[in-house]
Amino acid sequence: MNMTRTLFSIAACAALGGCGSSEEPAAAVTSAPTPSTTAPERQHETPAPAAAASQAAPIFEQTLAYGEGRRSNLVGYLAMPQDAAEPLPGIIVIHEGWGLNDDIKALTRRLAGEGYVALAVDLYGGRTAATPDAAEALLSEVYADPDAARRNLQQAYDYLEKYAFAPRIATIGWDLGGEWSLQTALQYPGALDAAVMYYGRGVFTDRDRLAPLNVPLLGFYGGDDKSIPVRQVQEFRAKLLELGKNAEVLIVQHVDHSFANPSSATYNAQAANEAWATTLAFLERHLKLATPTRPQ
Repeated sequence: MNMTRTLFSIAACAALGGCGSSEEPAAAVTSAPTPSTTAPERQHETPAPAAAASQAAPIFEQTLAYGEGRRSNLVGYLAMPQDAAEPLPGIIVIHEGWGLNDDIKALTRRLAGEGYVALAVDLYGGRTAATPDAAEALLSEVYADPDAARRNLQQAYDYLEKYAFAPRIATIGWDLGGEWSLQTALQYPGALDAAVMYYGRGVFTDRDRLAPLNVPLLGFYGGDDKSIPVRQVQEFRAKLLELGKNAEVLIVQHVDHSFANPSSATYNAQAANEAWATTLAFLERHLKLATPTRPQ
């Protein structure tokens, strides 16, 4: 059966509220991420649609419900190659502080064009921010109830595994999403297959919290980022090395926080393109070239 039609039917089912898992998260991380009080990296930014990126292949896209929240369905954005005829690797796409906006949807389509089933989650319940203050208010809600975010991400994982039949699954996120990409990797020891984090705050030097990590991790941080100092990133990298983790944490010289966000005043096209090429190679290595471990 054509995989696009299969997923379309599943998505329609989920949109009516019947397909998302409502189970409690397995092996959940017990402590919350560290919030930023007034994120300086967003003070001079406003979100704007990213320039259209060329797609490697025509895609199928749809807004769909992938799970159940406390008050309503969890509604995200799905994209995949239009001509997919068999199960593809899945990627959970986690938005930054602005929410699930056009920038994140464009990145989700780019991933789909590379041969993935990409599901962009929504941690803000359908809301997006247009100002730094609005973004901080929405961020505060996530930090106030991290268990809701964990359940949200688990149900995205369940959707890709159970309904999209993804043989391997990764996470990718920017800023807030980068932080939660790592959190999700810690939440799924033995299940998630790879994680990518762009300038995400994380657990850094806490040995006990990093110990469960057992999936390949790729991270990008700006060398000029004052909100996440290089020294802190170096300590994070050193702790991962000490623990023997399969992790590559890259410090990109001469760029600031949000260097990969076209809406940001600190956007650096060359650094963003190079990081994207590194990301695609990492995902291909761990999602496409590796032997599937999940039974079909």
